Amino acid sequence: MDQHKSLWGVVEPFVFGGLAGMAATVCIQPVDMVKVRIQLAGEGSKQTIRTNPFHLASTIIRQESLPTLYKGLSAGLLRQATYTTARMGLFNSFLSYFKSQNGPNQPVSFGQRAMAGLAAGGLGALVGTPADLALVRMQSDGTLPVEKRANYKGVGDALGRIARTEGVGALWNGAGPTVVRAMALNLGMLATYSEAKHQLEHHIGPSLTTTLGASAIAGFFASFLSLPFDFVKTRLQKQRPDAMGKLPYGGSLDCAAKVAKREGVGAFYKGFSVYYFRIAPHAMITLLIADGLNAVAKHYSS
Repeated sequence: MDQHKSLWGVVEPFVFGGLAGMAATVCIQPVDMVKVRIQLAGEGSKQTIRTNPFHLASTIIRQESLPTLYKGLSAGLLRQATYTTARMGLFNSFLSYFKSQNGPNQPVSFGQRAMAGLAAGGLGALVGTPADLALVRMQSDGTLPVEKRANYKGVGDALGRIARTEGVGALWNGAGPTVVRAMALNLGMLATYSEAKHQLEHHIGPSLTTTLGASAIAGFFASFLSLPFDFVKTRLQKQRPDAMGKLPYGGSLDCAAKVAKREGVGAFYKGFSVYYFRIAPHAMITLLIADGLNAVAKHYSS
């Protein structure tokens, strides 16, 4: 029995983190679809493309269909089952390690929380990159001419066809900015949430208001720090070889340089408001559900 409890104590943050992320994705998927379409608008041009998110959403529904807003959901859920399961579980495991090293009367420092967030985000992203790639491909498919669309049936179909036609290594296209994005996002989300919650609980005590406030702060910093990397990641993962087998971008730095030259530096923060309303609620829902599951687990184990 003790061995069972010990094993559950190890896997619990991974399981709860993954479940929380998947629940949040079901709620936020339409916003993510609009975010991807905004990032792909006006590619290669300095011309200002006005992409009102509500107008874009209505255009997608009118020209494609309402279910299109949920296109790629299977990939999004797989991404959460891999990436978020890993990053949330690893973050809590790293925090537990720092707590054990600091001693019973020494709190975990913000520097240690930051290290845990960066490491958990990077490692989790490596695991989740194939699902993330499939998600971007499925969401961007509708922007292509009809004759060039892949019309993926689901995440399994997308992963299989990409691996067969472009090679298994192509499943990790954009892994560099994906990892950096995840590290920046987790620094903003997990480390900031953990620190903000600690500080707010110290001043006003533990409550739902404290949790909501900490998650809102975390959502902003997660969005601000990670959007430029998310932008590059989306462009790299959307690209496909032309008839000569050549890709538009040679890598993260090449993509960033070409975007800055052709579209301006401001392009990296294109759609910040939509990105914030994709990241912040997702972070808040994930963190709230994870905290809720942990509270229920502690109640029934006590």
